[in-house]
Amino acid sequence: MKRTHLPLNGLRVLDAAARYLSFTRAADELAVTPAAVGQQIRTLEDVLGVVLFRRAAKGLELTPEGEAGLEPLRAGFLEFEEAVRAMQAGQSSKSLTIAAPRDFTAKWLAARLADYGRTDAELGFAMVAAEDNLDFTQANLDLAVCFAEDKGEHEGVALGGKNYVTVGVSNAPDRAIGWPGCPQQDGEPVITVADAGLAIDAAAAGLGRAIVPALLAEADIAAGRVQALAQKDGTKAYWLIAPVPQWRQKKVKALVAALTEPA
Repeated sequence: MKRTHLPLNGLRVLDAAARYLSFTRAADELAVTPAAVGQQIRTLEDVLGVVLFRRAAKGLELTPEGEAGLEPLRAGFLEFEEAVRAMQAGQSSKSLTIAAPRDFTAKWLAARLADYGRTDAELGFAMVAAEDNLDFTQANLDLAVCFAEDKGEHEGVALGGKNYVTVGVSNAPDRAIGWPGCPQQDGEPVITVADAGLAIDAAAAGLGRAIVPALLAEADIAAGRVQALAQKDGTKAYWLIAPVPQWRQKKVKALVAALTEPA
């Protein structure tokens, strides 16, 4: 069944004017001019085909037609408020669903989520693997991490910069370890792995040297598993991204702030 178009602005003005029986006081509540209130009421009367207010000796009064609609109108506004509260209920949830590349989660993100989680016992995280052309709505995502040149069509912020590092261990062969998307390297790779995280692990095992995003190698370099042998600039960075509605969620803002806070 086709729904009737509701003149919601006019009905809101009607509610305020009926409570005060004064266009001036209704205007104060609604932060508009009394003339604007009068115009909204006249427009609403034209749409409904009824007279809602009359001037009387004691001032403004509702007509029987206006009085008849007032109780269900106010009940309707209460239902609207309940609907808004229901839609905002997710804001009180502290569970976040995050899509990220598996190697990024293992090498960088998981440890920081653990630290952040210790700040509030109610925080919870659901991790899924990032895919091309993420559909935030279909996957019920709050936030995603992508490895790209820019944030694309979504809101976003870069994690670190577009910095790469060559990692390896002592006495390892001076041969390249390849991974999809790795920068140009000299010679054929001695081994090709699925992602940059596995390239770091292959370098730590002594199979060769890998050029990887510096952010991803931070923990392994700090732990002494691999050494930083050289640095270079790249074209891609890790980005925290989300469409505007998700990006504006309080819980997402808080997590983004925590993940981008300087160490």
